[in-house]
Amino acid sequence: MSENAELMQLYSNRILALAADMPHTDRLSGDCITVKRRAPLCGSTITIDVVIENDTVTALGQEVKACALGQAAASVVGAAVIGMTREDIANGRAQLFEMLKNNGPVPDAPLAGLEVLKPAHEYRNRHASILLSLDALTEAFEGA
Repeated sequence: MSENAELMQLYSNRILALAADMPHTDRLSGDCITVKRRAPLCGSTITIDVVIENDTVTALGQEVKACALGQAAASVVGAAVIGMTREDIANGRAQLFEMLKNNGPVPDAPLAGLEVLKPAHEYRNRHASILLSLDALTEAFEGA
């Protein structure tokens, strides 16, 4: 299979559907933590506004300017993040990193939907974009 055919297969209909139907796209105002992260290799960016109460995410707003893979990851994370704790985010980020870098297992629920990005293991230049949403949430917890 040619590299272009493999790349087209990577951008499956499921990934494109997730990218097109991202939750929490309205930015928050008021008492929230705002974090902006950028993937240096590709230029993808995410800006999140998050409310953290009792070490738990209670509200999220996100603006994502990324490739379809980064958008799909932000979509899965955005759909699952309300109710997640600092530990949940850290574990999910570590599991996603392992899945991408070392072809490890799919992250546990509620982030099991990130399984759709397993084929991206072969495309290391896309990993930073895929990790953006969890990296931004990790930084938000550090600032909480």
